Amino acid sequence: MSEIPSTDAEWAEKIANIKKQLPRRSLSQPPIPTQINRTIDHTLLTTPVDPTQIDTLCKEALHYDFATVCVRPEHVARAASHVKGTNTGLACVVGFPEGTHPTAEKVREAKEAVAQGATELDMVIRYYLLKEGRYTEVYEDIRAVRNAAPPPIGLKAILEASVLGPDELIAATIVACMAHADFIKTSTGWNGGASVEHVTQMRIAAGMCGCTCLIKASGGIRTAADLLRMLKAGAQRIGTSSGVKIMKEIDEGEVLEQGCSHAVA
Repeated sequence: MSEIPSTDAEWAEKIANIKKQLPRRSLSQPPIPTQINRTIDHTLLTTPVDPTQIDTLCKEALHYDFATVCVRPEHVARAASHVKGTNTGLACVVGFPEGTHPTAEKVREAKEAVAQGATELDMVIRYYLLKEGRYTEVYEDIRAVRNAAPPPIGLKAILEASVLGPDELIAATIVACMAHADFIKTSTGWNGGASVEHVTQMRIAAGMCGCTCLIKASGGIRTAADLLRMLKAGAQRIGTSSGVKIMKEIDEGEVLEQGCSHAVA
């Protein structure tokens, strides 16, 4: 991976240089995962939540062998009691949903979540600073959480694509990838959802950064058809509160004929 810029001006120059090299469109469709259940982060982020809803969320995730359950910090310990030692991971949101939390607060949330059993963290980046061209602060915020929760903990950087323009989304992708996020995630779902255009643009920009960074689509994905569109665009993980509904649609064959299959590992 290339050298990390040390000033906003250097970041702006690097982003501009990468943007010049971006292809105008994706030249090939990425392979679609065959184990659709293993792409799903089964999500419950609304408030308030009754503890029994966390129990149900985890039981559903284990039944369908979803990739993770995704919850708020206050529910991590309870969720961990259900999924620990299983094939289903536990994701916790950090700095959610605004991304305005001080970096020290995000670091604290990250450390506490991992201590309680989280295996992945979905952190909201400082997208409002990115819109001002304050790339260094955005990068340092992500790196602080990455350093507080190093691999094998998975780190997903939520870019909030719905409030970013195309050039800003490219910049956010580059900064997050170079900060060593494992995934870049489209949205919190609080300010609009994911689109095929977001996923495609993020995938192309991530591919130009010289580092491995996967895509998570989240926000407004409620049907098997929605999920399939995101996977075709290049997402490898899907955040949704409609995972059970989607799997029932898949089992009924609504997307099988479009080229996807469902196989439980």
